[in-house]
Amino acid sequence: MKASSTLIGSVQDVSGTSISVALVTDTVTGLSFHNGEAYRIGQVGSFVRIPLGYTSLFGLVSQVGAGAAPVREGALEPESNQWLKVQLVGERGREGRFERGVSQHPTINDAVHIVTEADLRDIYGPGDPIDFVRIGHLASADSIPALVNINKLVTRHSAVVGTTGAGKSTTVAAILTALSNARAYPSSRILLFDVHGEYGRALANVATVLRIDPYLDRGEVPLRIPYWALSYDELIRLTFGNLADETKAVIGDMIADRKRASFDARPVAGLTRDRISADSPIPFSMHQLWFDLHCREHQTVVPAPGGAADELRPAYVLDDQGQPLQPGDAAGVVLPLYRMVKTTGPAAERVQWGPDPIGIRREVGILGSRLRDPQLQFLFNPGEWRPNLDGAAAADLDSLLALWLGNDKPLTILDLSGVPSSVLNDLVGAVLRVVYDALFWARNLPEGGRERPLLCVLEEAHAYLSKGREGLAAEVVKRIAKEGRKYGVGMMLVSQRPSEIDSTILSQCGTLFAMRLANDVDRGQVSGAATDNLKGLFDMLPVLRTGEAIVVGEAVSLPIRAMIDSLSREHRPDSADPQVVVRGDAADEGFDQEGGWTVPPTNEKYAIVLRQWRSQSSRYVFAQGDAEHEGEDA
Repeated sequence: MKASSTLIGSVQDVSGTSISVALVTDTVTGLSFHNGEAYRIGQVGSFVRIPLGYTSLFGLVSQVGAGAAPVREGALEPESNQWLKVQLVGERGREGRFERGVSQHPTINDAVHIVTEADLRDIYGPGDPIDFVRIGHLASADSIPALVNINKLVTRHSAVVGTTGAGKSTTVAAILTALSNARAYPSSRILLFDVHGEYGRALANVATVLRIDPYLDRGEVPLRIPYWALSYDELIRLTFGNLADETKAVIGDMIADRKRASFDARPVAGLTRDRISADSPIPFSMHQLWFDLHCREHQTVVPAPGGAADELRPAYVLDDQGQPLQPGDAAGVVLPLYRMVKTTGPAAERVQWGPDPIGIRREVGILGSRLRDPQLQFLFNPGEWRPNLDGAAAADLDSLLALWLGNDKPLTILDLSGVPSSVLNDLVGAVLRVVYDALFWARNLPEGGRERPLLCVLEEAHAYLSKGREGLAAEVVKRIAKEGRKYGVGMMLVSQRPSEIDSTILSQCGTLFAMRLANDVDRGQVSGAATDNLKGLFDMLPVLRTGEAIVVGEAVSLPIRAMIDSLSREHRPDSADPQVVVRGDAADEGFDQEGGWTVPPTNEKYAIVLRQWRSQSSRYVFAQGDAEHEGEDA
């Protein structure tokens, strides 16, 4: 008979943090009863306790059966299949406080006990409640909340990974909702990079949404990113593309000169003229720079009538009245039209090249195309932050930082769904760099990261942080991963393909929320990035339920297999799968969809589809006959 109702076996082999446990004979049914509660024995992912005097060691069951038996030299097969392999993860000392790591190891024949619900409460609910936020409940005990330490979660970085449909977006929304609790954390601030526009409506009650094409009736704000706030290298990537070093130096000098001229006309505090470079966040007119470069590369000139021999004037194409047909417009990005170059005729009529071309016609053409691109107006025509041709802007970057980091909502969502994919990588990196630099240099101020930490959430991180991809986003994220903790800037990566994320970045994430992953390569990447030796636990990833996560790392006392709290229908991200067969109770289950394949199509208007496609907007482009769609999204 067992000496205790919680006893399940004894230690028979110790190897580092891995131990082998021989089960007692009367646990063959797989059940043990304690205080009227039934506990399953031998469940992979469950916990066991090993008392050692005033200390109790805790371990996680990673393997069950004959394969968990210690290997004996000369033995062909184990004597029985009544074995557990356990990974030690922490201990509870005399004070009753649980800590990660172990100060001592068990020895042969030490007793092994089940972990009761009371033990779990002590482990998972320690300390001051304000230090922890609830994200759900233990999968094995509905009454025990799954808590994560907010200090470790924010500043030590984290990652939420799982295959599509596993519940990542809902999990992220649940975590951000918990962190945005104004009563507990009135100064919390979170910056979410929303690549697909999934979170705007779901988190509207706690978030300020910045979108290129905002829904003003919902309180959304136009997304503006002033080009002149970027560093010179960032700006070159988004404007000219790749430049030869000598050309890059020439254009850099031109930009620096324009920034100095802007400073001379409108001095700013904290800066002296001799410290201004092409990297300084000083406004200047990119449109005027483009116009000057275009004239430098394309302009043709003729001798001025009645002037000196070396006096020249632009050779425009003239209209019937002798006036320039199109002299060009820098603000409107309109090209000037010049006459064709003549190689014959009297010298006085011959058209000559303009002064000092530097051979960048192609790059100037790329810049002009991007300045005209309507999808990039949030960057080159950033509203009140757009400088005029003299370099004067109506607003400075303090109002932009206040909008991003200091508005009256704890969460700011940068909806990047309207950003062209060709510039997404560099744009995410540029915004992160602007935010990080601002908080780095203000680190000792109340607005800085040390006094008021910032969490940056990067949705669809694999899209711009993939292995071997040299991009601005990866450079900045690596910097934040290595240095951000010291300056109060944390990050949370969200991805369905963790194997595609640079391992240097993923390994810096102190906490992992691993949801269902069927791909072996993805599971291997997650297992390798985890701080604990928990291979057996991660082997469960393919069979996790939707909304269920394994949480490991610094923000939890012990690894947690948790069911994430479900959100009400209006607070779920816009990421649910469309239903092919829509039942009558679909709305009750949270599906915001009418029709499907079970309802006959009625009154479909593909002219509306075409208008939406052309407008590149999810908002209806109204026309006569569309009244029945008014107020809806496309």
